[in-house]
Amino acid sequence: MPPLQRTEARVRADLIEVHRYELDLDLTRPGDVFGCTTVIRFGCARPGAGTFLDLRPATLRRVVLNGRALDPADLADHRFPLADLAADNELLIEADMAYSRTGEGLHRFTDPLDGEVYVHSSCAPDLAPLLFACFDQPDLKASFVLGVTAPAGWTVLGNAAGEHVGGGRWEFAPTPPISTYLAVVAAGPLHSVHAEHDGIPLGLHSRRSLAADLDREADELFEVTAASFDRLHELFADRYAFGRYDQAFVPELNWGAMENPGCVLFAEEFLFHSAPTEADRANRAVVVAHEMAHMWFGDLVTMRWWDDLWLNESFAEYLGYRVTVESTRFTDAWTHFATLRKGWGYDADQRPSTHPIAASGIESLSEAMANFDGISYAKGAAALRQLVVWLGDDAFFEGVNAHLARHRFGNADLADLLDALATASGRDVPGWASLWLRTSGVDTLRVERAADGAVELVADGSRPHLVGVGVFEGRPPVLRSRVEVEVEPGGRVRVPDSPDAVDAAPVGQGPGTALVLPNHGDLTWAKVRLDADSWRTVTASLSAIEDPLTRAVLWAAARDLVRDADLSPAAYLDLVAAHLPAERTDSIVQSVLTFAGSKVVGSYLAPDRRPAGHALLAGVARRLLDVPDADQGLRLAALGAAIDNATDPAELEPWLADGGAVDQPAPVGRPPGDGSVVASVVPPAAGGDRPSAVPAAAPGGPGPAAPALSSDLRWAALARLAALGEVTDDRLDAELAADPSGSAHQGAARARAALPDPAAKERAWRGLFTDGELSPHLITATAQGFWQSGSEELHGEYQRRYFADVPTVGARGDAVASVLGGRLFPAGHSTPDTVLAAGACLAAADKAEDATPVLRRALADQLDDLRRAVRIRERFAGE
Repeated sequence: MPPLQRTEARVRADLIEVHRYELDLDLTRPGDVFGCTTVIRFGCARPGAGTFLDLRPATLRRVVLNGRALDPADLADHRFPLADLAADNELLIEADMAYSRTGEGLHRFTDPLDGEVYVHSSCAPDLAPLLFACFDQPDLKASFVLGVTAPAGWTVLGNAAGEHVGGGRWEFAPTPPISTYLAVVAAGPLHSVHAEHDGIPLGLHSRRSLAADLDREADELFEVTAASFDRLHELFADRYAFGRYDQAFVPELNWGAMENPGCVLFAEEFLFHSAPTEADRANRAVVVAHEMAHMWFGDLVTMRWWDDLWLNESFAEYLGYRVTVESTRFTDAWTHFATLRKGWGYDADQRPSTHPIAASGIESLSEAMANFDGISYAKGAAALRQLVVWLGDDAFFEGVNAHLARHRFGNADLADLLDALATASGRDVPGWASLWLRTSGVDTLRVERAADGAVELVADGSRPHLVGVGVFEGRPPVLRSRVEVEVEPGGRVRVPDSPDAVDAAPVGQGPGTALVLPNHGDLTWAKVRLDADSWRTVTASLSAIEDPLTRAVLWAAARDLVRDADLSPAAYLDLVAAHLPAERTDSIVQSVLTFAGSKVVGSYLAPDRRPAGHALLAGVARRLLDVPDADQGLRLAALGAAIDNATDPAELEPWLADGGAVDQPAPVGRPPGDGSVVASVVPPAAGGDRPSAVPAAAPGGPGPAAPALSSDLRWAALARLAALGEVTDDRLDAELAADPSGSAHQGAARARAALPDPAAKERAWRGLFTDGELSPHLITATAQGFWQSGSEELHGEYQRRYFADVPTVGARGDAVASVLGGRLFPAGHSTPDTVLAAGACLAAADKAEDATPVLRRALADQLDDLRRAVRIRERFAGE
């Protein structure tokens, strides 16, 4: 299907106005199709003109326009031509539509625990024609009226309030005007929990086999939901506009969540079948607030075209973190943003594929899809945070509320928002936007000390920055002053004394400045470079700095240094070994150990030095496990790293033998910080005959008990044993029989792909490259395990096959292509020869007929990361 072009969308939007969709779905048909009857009522500005309808059916059975039957054979390239339109039109379309197994259109999932079937829709950004016939572009909003015939015992959810009227029939109230990509259906024998807050009916839903997980998490989910509504109602002049608010946790969702008005879909992993860290809980709260913020920015007011995608995602990202910090118990969520989110954006912004936050010139939807990245999310949120600092809260939200009121239930673009903000603040917001939103790349903020001892802040880059500069004194470093400094692009500013400096240094600490930190508080988007004295303080005292957000900014600076080849991988690992064992913030532990393991050891070190690198990280993880006062989240993060970096089966088997119970996530309503481990035996269908004993000590020495292995950690340990050649297929079969959950199937796929023998690799390869054999989730799991083992000769063979086969996978859809072009890329083979092969592969993909922008972007980004790894290895080859 040719992707919709901006010019086509403009012509169609000028011609027609869609009033109403009436959708009738029949989910009771046998086989792989469902029935869909769509009635569309729309006006035409120029009677007699023509346009086209978007539709991707299995079989198109009937099309009737204003009482006139049209030939279904006229459907071509998933477009149906409509000629001789009247001023007011009624269009009837009857079609058989295919269920999906790729998370696109109407996805169907069979629960391995009980055989029950569940469906959920995914219409964003251009997948609505897989569900119903429509004019599929964001600026043709309409009211939706949904009716569904479902099997007996099913619950059906949609955008509006619905009721079961008998005989499996569900009927829903009309919605306010919404875009086609926001239409939603979720159905199956759901387990549901209901509540109400501030007059808004609330619902939580999951598949029935996860009822215990949903019931356990419901209190915290309702608490975060209520707190987010309260805070957003304080910030926005308009109340929530879409009636009831359902949150459904669905299997195999390709996104973390989707902001369908009235019924948000979440990946069911957010129900924490396995024990979560505190960072996991904070992240879930952020996602809940993020999706709710979309109810205003994205749903109430929607972008006109996809180059303003950032208006949706950056705004929701910013408010997701802000609302979580201001209204829930997760008050350190900005630390999570600094550690686990911004690195994604910084990496994207330094690749050749970088683009402005407000990307311009996007002429097709396929190009826009490639920009669902860390720039549109993390960088955009950081830019908005900087804008709020610059304008002030009052002016910012005065402008935002004026914008929402002006375009309520309609569409708007960046110019509309900038005009509202400029009017409210009286400042040159379009000028600010031209520097922040229309440019790409990362600025650098440097500290220099003048001969007279004065501190200067230097901005290398193209943007102005209003930042905090923190001055620390003594050993350990203690914050003595913080001052806000505004520096122009390419400018240099002497940092003044702060009027709110705290008391003098305690007795025994020297009066000299030990550390000067630009971007204190993490209020801008820039890399940080410290002066030599400050960096020496960091290497000596990083873990002694009291504030976790400050530590997060410094860990991010160290990450940037090693990525830019200004700090050796060995020196970075020394920093990890020296300071991470004293860290108590699990988001910092998780982000540092993940980066250190996957990038520093996995790509930046030569292969013969990687075992020692993994051993170092495993040792750090064991030291964290031995901390007497470590909370459950910290210990779980450490245990995951200990498993991922284990090089000896003897490190893993004790956990598998003694820690077989699935952890129950910590009770909700209080932070899990008392060091306790709450364990429960999983239900019988999921392997309840396992012992529930907790190991007495982590391998490697005496200490407090490690957390029992949850299902996810158990499968991670099995995958690691598989990579070490210590697991057989028979053992994996037995483990899967004991734990047939959806997450266990993904764990088994990862472990089977990690087996080192050639037959296992070939089996995995066939699954990866056979269209329709595996869902995107199972493809991801298989890709995660594939390169973890095997001989050098075997890897060489599959590298050649990978670079030959991957340019052709674009025809399988963006969800599959992004995994195969990204997760399966042989990133650990960071050699000049691999760079040459990857470059030739990208050139082939550029010429391939089915290579989409998403596939090309994935391959280009991986190639750039590979080149970076080779540069680092060459730069520090002698160390």
